[in-house]
Amino acid sequence: MKYVKANTILPKELLAEIQKYVQGEIIYIPKPEKTYQKWGTRSGGRKLIDDRNTSIRNAFKNGRSIHQLGEEYYLSIETIKKIVYSK
Repeated sequence: MKYVKANTILPKELLAEIQKYVQGEIIYIPKPEKTYQKWGTRSGGRKLIDDRNTSIRNAFKNGRSIHQLGEEYYLSIETIKKIVYSK
């Protein structure tokens, strides 16, 4: 997030209207919801976790125990359970 001076991008009429409510403070204007992206989409982190979870599910289906998977992936038993028992 970067800061931009309102008087450089907003029309004078709109700036005057906003100044009726806020003067000299920082306000955050969010993106429209339709432009939101899920966490990790841009960085690739989401794909890495999805791939890891798929590997864990496959290993569990092939007979690996929850305790073995926890040690192998350095995750708690409860986290492994959530992964293997979720749809």
